[in-house]
Amino acid sequence: MKPLSLLIEILIILGVTIKTIEAEKHNKKQKERNVTTQVSVSEIKQYLSNILEQKKSINVINKKENLLEKKKNQHKLRIKGIQNKHLWKRSKNHLKKQTKKIFTDEGDRLFKMGIKILQQSKSRKQKAEAYKLFAKASDMGNLKAMEKMADALLFGNFGMQNITAAIQLYESLAKEGSYKAQNALGFLSSCGIGMEYNQAKALIYYTFGSAGGSMISQMILGYRYLSGISVLQNCEVALSHYKKVADYIADKLEKSAGVPVEKVRLTERPENLSSNSEILDWDIYQYYKFLAERGDVQIQVSLGQLHLTGRKGLDQDYYKALYYFLKAAKAGSANAMAFIGKMYLEGNVAAPQNNATAFKYFSMAANKGNAIGLHGLGLLYFYGKGVPVNYAEALKYFQKAAEKGWPNAQFQLGFMYYSGSGVWKDYKLAFKYFYLASQSGQPLAIYYLAKMYATGTGVLRSCRTAVELYKGVCELGHWAEKFLTAYFAYKNGDIDSSLVQYALLAEMGYEVAQSNSAFILESKKAKILEKEKMYPMALLLWNRAATQGNAFARVKIGDYHYYGYGTKKDYQAAATHYSIAAKKYHSAQAMFNLAYMYEHGLGIAKDVRLARRLYDMAAQTSPDAHIPVFFALTKLETVHLFRDILFFNQFTMRWKWMKLDNTLGPYWDLFVIGLIVAVLIFLLRNRYL
Repeated sequence: MKPLSLLIEILIILGVTIKTIEAEKHNKKQKERNVTTQVSVSEIKQYLSNILEQKKSINVINKKENLLEKKKNQHKLRIKGIQNKHLWKRSKNHLKKQTKKIFTDEGDRLFKMGIKILQQSKSRKQKAEAYKLFAKASDMGNLKAMEKMADALLFGNFGMQNITAAIQLYESLAKEGSYKAQNALGFLSSCGIGMEYNQAKALIYYTFGSAGGSMISQMILGYRYLSGISVLQNCEVALSHYKKVADYIADKLEKSAGVPVEKVRLTERPENLSSNSEILDWDIYQYYKFLAERGDVQIQVSLGQLHLTGRKGLDQDYYKALYYFLKAAKAGSANAMAFIGKMYLEGNVAAPQNNATAFKYFSMAANKGNAIGLHGLGLLYFYGKGVPVNYAEALKYFQKAAEKGWPNAQFQLGFMYYSGSGVWKDYKLAFKYFYLASQSGQPLAIYYLAKMYATGTGVLRSCRTAVELYKGVCELGHWAEKFLTAYFAYKNGDIDSSLVQYALLAEMGYEVAQSNSAFILESKKAKILEKEKMYPMALLLWNRAATQGNAFARVKIGDYHYYGYGTKKDYQAAATHYSIAAKKYHSAQAMFNLAYMYEHGLGIAKDVRLARRLYDMAAQTSPDAHIPVFFALTKLETVHLFRDILFFNQFTMRWKWMKLDNTLGPYWDLFVIGLIVAVLIFLLRNRYL
């Protein structure tokens, strides 16, 4: 039993061992499996952690990207908002510009309408309507309309004078670069009207005005440099300024006839002003019309000329001019035929430009030997109007007309020789014909003479002569129309308006305007200047007029020094000015005044013989001086006879002590003259009784 039990035990042990071995193997495998499982899990964990980290980083990146995107979106929105804002602003600006353009266009339209009405209207009421349009255009910012309104306020057009408002407008316009405003402010500063009297400031304004293109400023500066007013006298600078204005005027004159300048002197006696030769009185005009309708050919031609150019205070009216010329032409007037030809050559509303009709009427006049007709034919051949250009024919007709004394033909001959048109250039002959034409006041002839003197062409160069000639041409500018408006303002009692207009022309160097301004200031009727400033300003203007050769002004300066008006009493200065007026201009008034001063020894040594001689000279010079001289000499002889008698009297010493001045006062001589007049009247009455 023992071996069997041993075998069973061995088998049990083997079984247990095998199981143990298997179990160990199983455990080992399990361990290996577990290890493998552990490795892969850790790797997975690591991988997962990496993934998580990546996710985290991706999330962070995404967050950052989202944040950036958000910021970008916000930025875009902001930009879009800004763009929208800019767009809104642009739209707003565009609307503003559009509105401004509409306003500007409307302002321009109203301004042009106003100008058209001014050019076409004849009645005061229609012209007032034009200024209403200018006022509306000014409100819309139209600078040209504002300039018109400022001028109206300054010069008192249609009773609108308001110098303070005008200055405000000019100052705002000057900031916008308006040369007209610069010129106006310079003028007001120079005269002390509404502004402080300041010549330095005036010079600055004029300089800016001329730089901007103001012909008036150029002319004022030319006159200032010519006369040395607030600047050093400089002929060459004056020549430069005057030449610019003269070139402008000459260009206008070549295209059309110049503006007729009616210069009325207010210094003439008041009773003569109403019938002044420069202005045609309405009653006289009506009488001339009556004569013209009755068939007076000469009057018909004269009225036609007046209406053609708008002279003597009459409006320019081409229809009336043509009407009178046609009536005279039918009656056989060669002048009328020539003027009709001229109208058709130049063309206007009544006679449209027609070379064939012009040739017809010029030929009719030329066949009668009329100088204007001959000159007209010459023009047609010279410029080739309606006929081929033929300088030889033109020269022939111009020579025929020039021989008859027609100044325009003389000028054309001068121009042909000056420019070498159809003839050899000959400056000597050109100068000859220009000079002949200038003697009749032909403006273009004066211009070319000035040009020749300025450049020394065909004549010895003379700056002074050139300036004087250029000045004469410049004074034909459109601004000379103010002479007429200033005169009518004075005649109608609008003294302030008249003074401002004359003062501006005086500033430009017009001698007539200087004496007229001084005359108005002397009367003390103006209200735009303080009374204490009037005499000094008048004296200044009389001085400027006297420098330009006005004898009456020279006598006035003597009066101002004699009586102490606007300056201190100075008998010596008064005697000097009277002496200049007497010797240089043969003024009877100056001779009489100087004789009185010699008689009484005022400012000069007493000389009774010289006084008698001067009294006699005054009477010989002017018939108007006969009566005053008679009384002055009678008084002189009576007083001296009275003194000679008393000299030998026993009361001689007593007479010497008792002077007439102390007894009868400073005007004892007037008392004696009055006494003499009374005695003469008494004797004459007794003679005729």
